[in-house]
Amino acid sequence: MQTKTLRWILMGLLMGLITSLQAQNATEIVKKSNDKVQGKTSQGVMTMTIIRPKWRRTVEMKSWSKGSQYSLILIKKPVRDKGSGYLKRTREMWNWLPKVGRVVKMPPSMMNQSWMGSDFTNDDLVRQSSIVNDYTHKIMGSETLEGRSCYKILLTPKPNAPVVWGKVEMWISKKDFMQLQSKMYDEDGYLVNTMRGSKIKNLGGRTIPSKLEMIPAEKPNQKTVLEYKSIVFDKPIGNGFFSVQNLKRVR
Repeated sequence: MQTKTLRWILMGLLMGLITSLQAQNATEIVKKSNDKVQGKTSQGVMTMTIIRPKWRRTVEMKSWSKGSQYSLILIKKPVRDKGSGYLKRTREMWNWLPKVGRVVKMPPSMMNQSWMGSDFTNDDLVRQSSIVNDYTHKIMGSETLEGRSCYKILLTPKPNAPVVWGKVEMWISKKDFMQLQSKMYDEDGYLVNTMRGSKIKNLGGRTIPSKLEMIPAEKPNQKTVLEYKSIVFDKPIGNGFFSVQNLKRVR
């Protein structure tokens, strides 16, 4: 009897250890993929094309980021939006509107709102939430995307985490930890957006998808395409760069 009891205890401990190791490995995979596109710092030039059934619009912008805490985006084109900017410091976010000379502090409730009329949210662009720190991670299996073997990982929000999505499914390539696809679901489990990475290039010394397509689930013939033209990783940027004062003068 004691032997059977001991056996069950050992099996329980082993299963708990396996589950813990899997969670740790899943988190490490997500962190590696995130570090690859984020770096200690990054500076980029990109275009965003908003595609609708009857029209399309392209926005050109520059971005600076430092880890997951700091982010600044400056709009270069079109002319009507030139000079507008977005700043994130830790959990706070501001929008600079040069035409009216105002800086608007954005409440957390706006994180799930559309960024400049695109299919990306404010959270997607300024990374208000962290896919590493604000979610738990679990490997769901392996799948092949575009000829690349990928981990399929489930991201579930931690209690009280300031996140937009009810859950996220992410496909990360096993060989080089590229985020090739993400599916974002609302709190009721309905698919909202699918993001796909393609046009694999060497940018800033790293092999990453240079093109990201955000495709809404229930809006036919609609998507937003974000393309990186250039990126510089790990060039030192002081915390003072990410200030409201600099948001108004950065070029």
